[in-house]
Amino acid sequence: MEMKDFFAHETVVIDDGVEIGTGTRIWHFSHIMSGSRIGNNCNLGQNVVVSPDVILGNNVKVQNNVSIYTGVICEDDVFLGPSMVFTNVSNPRSAIIRRDKYVKTMVEKGATIGANATIVCGNNIGKFAFIGAGAVVTREVKPYALVVGNPSKQVGWMSEYGHRLEFNSEGVAICPESGDKYKLHNDSVTKIQPSNE
Repeated sequence: MEMKDFFAHETVVIDDGVEIGTGTRIWHFSHIMSGSRIGNNCNLGQNVVVSPDVILGNNVKVQNNVSIYTGVICEDDVFLGPSMVFTNVSNPRSAIIRRDKYVKTMVEKGATIGANATIVCGNNIGKFAFIGAGAVVTREVKPYALVVGNPSKQVGWMSEYGHRLEFNSEGVAICPESGDKYKLHNDSVTKIQPSNE
């Protein structure tokens, strides 16, 4: 495979039938398996495994020691922290083959999954959600939600810039870094005013 548009360290193994976007960087001892698709300007750290048919969007950051198993889709701008874990079978047994039972997990645009967190398969992560380090996610996570603990519980909301949102009596919060405004209504958050308006 010619490597003109992306960088792969000499220790990386890239199987046939892989798509890797322009500007992507893949570091030491990683393995990219057949059928997987990696977008533009991604960064995959040391000892990363991308299993068959995994899809990573553009600008996805994968830290060291992460295995992304078949059934996982990460949209653009997702951050996967060091040694975080995905699963893809809900009831694994060594002696029973369940390759046809892989469960899909979607990580939506801009979400962050902290170091050593575990995402139990089938629990989708909403856009710009923030999963704290070490959390064990056993249920769906709403967009912009901040979840921590084992099992994980929602403890707040996060802005797209990764700041905890504090809502006033009218259910409005302002990100201290971007100035973006957010509205809390019916236990869901939406961005109501980009900072450049």
